[in-house]
Amino acid sequence: MAAYENRYWWSNDGIRLHARDYAPRDPVAAAGRPPILCLPGLTRNARDFDTLAQRLSAEWRVVVVDFRGRGDSGYAKDPMSYVPLVYVQDVEKLLGELGCTRYLAIGTSLGGIVTMLLAGAARETIVGAVLNDVGPEIDPIGLSRIRSYVGKSSAWPTWMHAARAVAESNADAYPHYEIGDWLAMAKRLYRLNASGRIVLDYDMKIAEPFRLPGNEAGPDMWQALNRLSEIPVLIVRGGLSDILPAPVAERMAAVLGDAALVTVPDVGHAPTLDEPEATAAIDRLLAGVAREPVVA
Repeated sequence: MAAYENRYWWSNDGIRLHARDYAPRDPVAAAGRPPILCLPGLTRNARDFDTLAQRLSAEWRVVVVDFRGRGDSGYAKDPMSYVPLVYVQDVEKLLGELGCTRYLAIGTSLGGIVTMLLAGAARETIVGAVLNDVGPEIDPIGLSRIRSYVGKSSAWPTWMHAARAVAESNADAYPHYEIGDWLAMAKRLYRLNASGRIVLDYDMKIAEPFRLPGNEAGPDMWQALNRLSEIPVLIVRGGLSDILPAPVAERMAAVLGDAALVTVPDVGHAPTLDEPEATAAIDRLLAGVAREPVVA
């Protein structure tokens, strides 16, 4: 049996969206705890969080979103709706349908931007947050790198071909990966299409608004970050990241006051959150939230 239940809901503009819902294996331990909401990166999908979700769902409910245009969510007719403020509306619609008034958010890259914007819209709903390798300012070097590949389709005859392509383009971010790691990443990034080819699992049109300066984030992101200042926050940074510069991460921690900053060594953008440093830090954050349970 799958470790999760597939959930679907409709966006305000009529797109059928998807999320994975991991029920807690120990409902007694999870009673009174807010669910954990996981939000993936720009070209990623719910599969990115499967290892983390299966681990945390021992004692927590974990809901992992496929943003519009990714994974099992539908594609948008209007590519200019592939922007963070619209993703916020999609997530808010899901939270409403789940009857979820309080939650803890874990956001990687784009997912972290959405987390900050969610806090800006309704701070009182978030009881804790993990911002994975992203902040209110994004390094132009990393942005340029992402713009160089996002929206460029590729297709491969075998999973090994796809794994080698992933290794070639991501070797700098994961210098210690071996072929098994690249194969696992390929299976998170790609899907098998109806023609038997292995293709990227997102709408190539997500690149259209991303190519316009400013559309990668939102309005004043430092102001949005400030809305997280009264709750437990963990900032995770890859030691080799070209997206979240160390000075920006340090400023984030200082602005938030009580935030924890953890750097994962020898990893670029973005940590997978199963590294020992990230795992221990997430567990510490959750332990603090669990001491003050809130019925969601």
